[in-house]
Amino acid sequence: MLLDAASMYFRAFYGVPQSMTAPDGTPVNAVKGLLDMIARLVRARHPARLIACMDASWRPAFRVAAVPSYKTHRANPDGSEQVPDALNVQLPIIVDVLSAAGIMMSWADGYEADDIMGTLAAQASEPVEIVTGDRDLFQLVDDERGVRIAYIARGLANLELVDEAAVTAKYQIPGRSYAAFAALRGDPSDGLPGVPGVGEKTAAALVRAFGSIEAMLAAIDAGHGGFPAGSRAKLVAARPYLEAAMPVVRVATDAPVKITGGELPSVPADPARIADLDQRWDLGSSLGRALSALAAAP
Repeated sequence: MLLDAASMYFRAFYGVPQSMTAPDGTPVNAVKGLLDMIARLVRARHPARLIACMDASWRPAFRVAAVPSYKTHRANPDGSEQVPDALNVQLPIIVDVLSAAGIMMSWADGYEADDIMGTLAAQASEPVEIVTGDRDLFQLVDDERGVRIAYIARGLANLELVDEAAVTAKYQIPGRSYAAFAALRGDPSDGLPGVPGVGEKTAAALVRAFGSIEAMLAAIDAGHGGFPAGSRAKLVAARPYLEAAMPVVRVATDAPVKITGGELPSVPADPARIADLDQRWDLGSSLGRALSALAAAP
């Protein structure tokens, strides 16, 4: 099980009351919410290994170089990510607690958590579930290799297991073609403009006809037909964007990380440290539930 840690702690921050604070008044709602989510996932899904994947760079340079608008609307003037102060103060606590509990974390300089999950999933020799609320990761589903998404956009109570058939049913595209579909359609939340005049239906039709952005551009160069009405001219006009977009949209599978370790800790890695963190931040039952779930895992 690979955890999209940022997706989860953002969901926890906005889903758990900010009235949950430590004795000194520091908010800990995201910390507690994340621990509760981990406890529920471990008890419900029974993973043999668990790795929390972290952002070392929320806006990697290679993506900004390709598409300068990438996530610009979410950047502060100094280039850092816009994160609520009440969440920002909790991020070091989250890292401390996961480390002391013995939950493995993985990241790589210059890469997003998406790339860490893509790389670890590509290396895995066993089935993989990627826990996220980000549909961009639908591109990683692979029925042959047993990679699927545990999609939590509607909450853990409504967790949706997404495989290739689910992607096809939702978007009418081949299960592994989501990246091309997303590049065509665009994604305002990431600052990706998409191809002007190409919506979901046309994007899906193009993907069904050609399979990839590269194949669409090759068909244009060769003078082939088969383009939905009016779409060929739109692709020609947007060619510079399309040529730049795929390295941005496509999740990397070659980040410098290795899928080693991650076995669920039956006891905290640092019991004294976890006790100190519990006392300082008053993590109480949330930490207890997470440690209990990890200890009870087969």
